[in-house]
Amino acid sequence: MTVETTQAATPRQRLPEWLRRPLPVSRTFAKTQGLLDELNLHTVCESAKCPNHWECWSKGTATFMIAGDRCTRACGFCAVSVAKPFPLETDEPARVAEATARMQLKHVVITAVARDDLKDGGSAHFAQTISAVRTRNPGIVIEVLTPDFNQKSSAIQAVLDAQPEIFNHNLETVRRLTPSVRSRAMYDRSLEVLRSAKAMATYPVVTKSGLMLGLGETETEILEAMDDLRKAQCDILTIGQYLQPTGSHLPVVEYIPPSTFDTLRKQAQEKGFIHVASGPMVRSSYHAEEFKVPTA
Repeated sequence: MTVETTQAATPRQRLPEWLRRPLPVSRTFAKTQGLLDELNLHTVCESAKCPNHWECWSKGTATFMIAGDRCTRACGFCAVSVAKPFPLETDEPARVAEATARMQLKHVVITAVARDDLKDGGSAHFAQTISAVRTRNPGIVIEVLTPDFNQKSSAIQAVLDAQPEIFNHNLETVRRLTPSVRSRAMYDRSLEVLRSAKAMATYPVVTKSGLMLGLGETETEILEAMDDLRKAQCDILTIGQYLQPTGSHLPVVEYIPPSTFDTLRKQAQEKGFIHVASGPMVRSSYHAEEFKVPTA
């Protein structure tokens, strides 16, 4: 496969045509924003400056970000604020649950900032939120997108004990680029988190991970990352284009055209992933509900 790219990009370069999108106009957007404001909830949509923010809120969905909006890690790609976190809010799980019910969600994605300041990395808070959502909204599919918890097995187990249907932890990038892209995170540690989740679960949990392209990775490295994820028994893969959220973040090296994402989707499927979402605008939680969790 030949990876077609544009010339090396400079920070904040004009986006190619396939990445330009009109802002949707919808009353649902304002309704979603109003509900989130009313319940004082954070979303990765806003905090991480997700390019799909307008589309998702206009469809009445959002990715909830728990444990505050201050992260203890300064990853070069992420727009979430880096600062000393505030204490956990004990009523946040109930507020997230209320939002899922009022939004009538059938599939919810719950993520969190990295909380290295907490002994359990915030895993108990994850578990409490999962339980609250399931109690308030029976039948909903719960997907969690977790930090690595510094690979503490007790933290991973705490989340699994609450039995989310999908356990997601993003690899983000290839092995070579991990030290310059991810703060404190380690490539092999992330693989081990996914491997451990599959091994420790007492039920058929679905595991998921994501890669972002355009940071200077090669085709060979992308395929090696896919192989590593499959060895870790990862079931679902998302592949999207990295977009520089602000001028102070890592610059885009390459804009990958849609045709290359199509090729990568086929290659990932051939490697055994049960579901692959691959495209310039794909993100971990983008159209997450399109994967139907197998029923027993």
